[in-house]
Amino acid sequence: MKAIIDRKRYDTDTATILAHNRYWDGHNFERHGRNTWLYRTPNGRYFSHHTTLWQGERDSICPLVLDEAVDLYESLPEHEVTFQEAFPTVALEEA
Repeated sequence: MKAIIDRKRYDTDTATILAHNRYWDGHNFERHGRNTWLYRTPNGRYFSHHTTLWQGERDSICPLVLDEAVDLYESLPEHEVTFQEAFPTVALEEA
């Protein structure tokens, strides 16, 4: 999917998937007909891609600031890259 938002082009084909909630639960891959994907563009911007199977709804892209992207990464169950690979500028602290 491609979208232009605030004069910036977001493209799921050229961005890197960082995390998502698409996993097999024994019946299907979709979470109630919807999935969320977190991406980073080649220029280091983050965005979410929301997909839907529901009639009347449309897939969408939403730009994210760093803190929103980190929060989304932490909430999604499937990680395609490590936290440090996803957010190289964010320092982790011990709990």
